[in-house]
Amino acid sequence: MQKKPLLICIVGPTAIGKTSLSIKVANHFSCDIISADSRQFYKEMTIGTAVPTKEELKLVKHHFIQEKSIHEPYTVGDFETESIKKLNELFKENSKAVMVGGSGLYIDAVVKGLDEFPLVQQRIRNRLNNDFQEKGIEYLQNRLKEKDPNYYNKVDLRNHHRIIRALEVCESQNKPYSSFLKSEHKSREFETIYIGLEADREVVYDRINKRVNQMISDGLFEEAKDLFINKKLNALKTVGYREIFDFMEGIITKKQAIEDIKKNTRRFAKRQGTWFRKNKNINWFKYNTNTREIFKLIENFQTMP
Repeated sequence: MQKKPLLICIVGPTAIGKTSLSIKVANHFSCDIISADSRQFYKEMTIGTAVPTKEELKLVKHHFIQEKSIHEPYTVGDFETESIKKLNELFKENSKAVMVGGSGLYIDAVVKGLDEFPLVQQRIRNRLNNDFQEKGIEYLQNRLKEKDPNYYNKVDLRNHHRIIRALEVCESQNKPYSSFLKSEHKSREFETIYIGLEADREVVYDRINKRVNQMISDGLFEEAKDLFINKKLNALKTVGYREIFDFMEGIITKKQAIEDIKKNTRRFAKRQGTWFRKNKNINWFKYNTNTREIFKLIENFQTMP
């Protein structure tokens, strides 16, 4: 029986070295890379999203790197559809492909498929967004705790987009949002192996701080200045840009903006770790592991019965 193609997913917190490893793996197995970093999709954002360098992009064919505009609506559902289509094309030429990124939801969408949710009423969505603007996120958190305590205990309570999404489904359907979350996964025409990179917290935080310093040196403030006019777009409501926008509006100092970028990136890395630790199929390696060990694991995975 012919084995299915293999998708090699490389995951882990930001600044851990996923890009470097993905290029080594793709070169070793002569295959392409699909980026599953939801911030690297946009062509207007380069420095603040740690897009691979021009030299790195020349080493391996990458997909979904700066292919979209911040002005184009682009959802995780769109990414699932386009990625599956791209993988089908790639697997005609090669039995392997690499997917790399720290956006766990986007990786899950490709590997497992998204849950299907009912349509919501626009008036409910508008009202919830108004509630957020006028009453704040704590009000929405309490609403969610009342309507769907199960999802309340799982969701990132600082992410108002996800809280609003859950509430609009609850109120449109008069049922808990969590009741639409399925345990079954979609059937895929490929197998998946997960490679996770990890390090002690102090190491991760030090790498984050050094990366932010490098971004500042590379011109992050100048990049954000050019994007300031578009600061209300969802794509720009992200770490590394929103802090500089606060500085530009006189809310905080430049020094505070830099410290906030580091602090918020560390918090982001912690949330990434929490997400990926729920996946018991991830094979974890120290960030500085000899890549030959990883190659061997992948090769052995394909020979398993």
